[in-house]
Amino acid sequence: MDAVTAAKARIDRALADLERKVLELKARPASAPPIPDDDLFAPRPSNAADVARIAVLEDVGQETAQALARAADAVREVLAQQQAAPQRAGPEETN
Repeated sequence: MDAVTAAKARIDRALADLERKVLELKARPASAPPIPDDDLFAPRPSNAADVARIAVLEDVGQETAQALARAADAVREVLAQQQAAPQRAGPEETN
C-alpha cells in the first residue's frame, strides 16, 4: 500500500467515524441527558484557566481542521494526476 492509498484510507476512516457520531447524536431523543464530550452548546466555564484552555483547544482544533483540509486536497490532487496519467498516454496507434 503506497502512502497516498494509506492517507486516503485514514481520511475515509475519520470521515466514517465523524458520520457515525453525527448519526448517533441525531438519533438521540431530545429528552436524553446531554453527552458531556459531544455537547457543542454547553455553557462556557467562568474559570479563567478553563477559558484559556478552551481557547487553546479551539485554536488547535482549527489548525488541525485546516491541516486535514490541506491533506485531503493533496490526496485528491495526487489521485487526479494518477487518473489523468493513463489518459495522457492515450491508446497506442497501429500502423
